[in-house]
Amino acid sequence: MTECLTDHSPAHASTPTVAIVGPGAIGAVIAAALHEAGRSPGLYGRTARHSLEVIAGDERIVVPGPVRTDPDNVPGPADVVFLAVKATQIDAAAPWLATLCGPDTVVCVLQNGVEQIAMISPYLSERTTVLPSVVWFPAQAEVDGSVRLRGEARLTLPKAPGAKRIVETLRGTRCTVELATDFPSVAWRKLLQNTAAGLMALTGRRSAMFSRRDVADLTRAYLHECLNVARAEGARLGDQVPEEILTGFQSGPADMSTSILTDRQAARPLEWDVRNGVISRLGRAHSIPTPIGDVVTTLLAATSDGPG
Repeated sequence: MTECLTDHSPAHASTPTVAIVGPGAIGAVIAAALHEAGRSPGLYGRTARHSLEVIAGDERIVVPGPVRTDPDNVPGPADVVFLAVKATQIDAAAPWLATLCGPDTVVCVLQNGVEQIAMISPYLSERTTVLPSVVWFPAQAEVDGSVRLRGEARLTLPKAPGAKRIVETLRGTRCTVELATDFPSVAWRKLLQNTAAGLMALTGRRSAMFSRRDVADLTRAYLHECLNVARAEGARLGDQVPEEILTGFQSGPADMSTSILTDRQAARPLEWDVRNGVISRLGRAHSIPTPIGDVVTTLLAATSDGPG
């Protein structure tokens, strides 16, 4: 399907300055990986914190802060910006992008979806490099404010300008980076996984729900709808992908959550459009029927935005 290559090119002569905008679950894991390697990044977000805490297996990694909350107090652009806010928070992150991003900055977008470049580019200079990514690691926020990493940390990036700098930045850390020759197919496969996870937000249940036969049948049918849209968009995904994704949910920890479920439980806006609505939107553009996706999207939108 997609050839993924790990970049083994020599490291850059100087250490890049790194900023993480949105040190939530995903951003905290990247921060912890960098801190362990002696490259503590600048942390920027809406909530002031003295430090971040990431639990990985038996390890507890404390990343020193502070998390800065005032874009006017930032000294200048960074070489690398990891944008880890959700799609629903891009407008709120715009002041950070304006301050932290210069013409030589590489912005690595750690967000869901296949529209990352289109969504972020309007907030940046034309000379700023925007690099989409696929985040493969499961990270969950705990009630005490810490983040639990429940698997190996891994990113997939396209073989594109700016990718080498991200590889260099994360070299030697617990977060591995792969460069994909067919990045769109990788991104679409992850999106299919995310669309199915939307069912968890509707039911309020964790991954054990996929062991039900009726839920499994619904998920399988939904994923085949999504697969048709993905292929129309140029993704090279085999007929086995829906079953592989379903099996992944069924064979994982029964209490595995997902960010869209966590957001529903916290009464936060949901990323329903970039994760599920995109299937219906692009399905209409290609005249591909998506009846299950249309219902799921409508219910997620109402769950997120109301009224009522």
